[in-house]
Amino acid sequence: MNLAKFRRVRLAHLPTPLEPMPRLSAALGGPELWIKRDDCTGLSTGGNKTRKLEFLMAEAQHQGAEIVLTQGATQSNHARQTAAAAARLGMACHILLEDRTGYNHENYRFNGNVLLDHLHGATMEHRGTGLDMNAEMEAVAQKLRAQGRKAYAIPGGGSNPVGALGYVNCAFEMLGQFNDQGLAVDHIVTATGSSGTQAGLIVGLKATNAGIPLLGIGVRAPKPKQEENVLALATRTAALLGCPGVVGRADVVANTDYVGEGYGIPAASTLEAIEIFARTEGILLDPVYSAKAGAGLIDLIRRGQFKRGERVVFLHTGGQIGLTAYTHAFNVKS
Repeated sequence: MNLAKFRRVRLAHLPTPLEPMPRLSAALGGPELWIKRDDCTGLSTGGNKTRKLEFLMAEAQHQGAEIVLTQGATQSNHARQTAAAAARLGMACHILLEDRTGYNHENYRFNGNVLLDHLHGATMEHRGTGLDMNAEMEAVAQKLRAQGRKAYAIPGGGSNPVGALGYVNCAFEMLGQFNDQGLAVDHIVTATGSSGTQAGLIVGLKATNAGIPLLGIGVRAPKPKQEENVLALATRTAALLGCPGVVGRADVVANTDYVGEGYGIPAASTLEAIEIFARTEGILLDPVYSAKAGAGLIDLIRRGQFKRGERVVFLHTGGQIGLTAYTHAFNVKS
């Protein structure tokens, strides 16, 4: 399997750090915890989508695109990183933002990722909830093409087989770091939403026969739907790489017990995870993805699923800039 045969534009600061979390490990009294810092990819405050965009933007360039389109929730980390990548490569960017939370707080509507979208020069339009957002985006792309513009549409989260290559590469990168540091890893845990991160990691881990189980902590869809989405994308990604059949149904595991009231709505466990990571390790989680994955990690340790003597790596997907959009969720007093 040769990733070098795929077009790629270098956007990320790689490899991202792999660091121990001794104070969090001690506080929870369970396994030895490490963190893979994909919040440190470097593009517009970083995040996991940058790895995907290295392959997606290279394809856009190859097709001669002058404008890229994508879609996501109002505070989409993916939209922000896509806008930044387009700015860096001299392309225009147009974003469709979906209201998934019903929040009307001023910071949520205009701060955080939305502010950075504007700073990177993206144009935006908004949609209500419950629509097929990729279909909405494609309709806008078709209008632009009818006007003679060369438009390239990126699905939500950058989650298609081309984008998932970024996390096949991340799996290879992590395995190299484990080997270099002499770390025998028992589990990897990360957030899973649009499926591309989990699907790419599974393909990379299975193709290398790593023998390390991966758990995705869901942030939106119910467990059957989430696992179905991840398996479908992993299957297509493996086929693109020339290793069809490397991923089986049993390899795809998601836990969706920590979604709370819905996507982008922090639960009490979400806020607790943000506080625990911040106060033990000085690490900031975001309220939408990484903190819900962190909440799952913490609770599963407390329940004994991850045990003392094991080594668990938490892959941080980034998005901390979103904290500034959720000031209403924190009881902050001067």
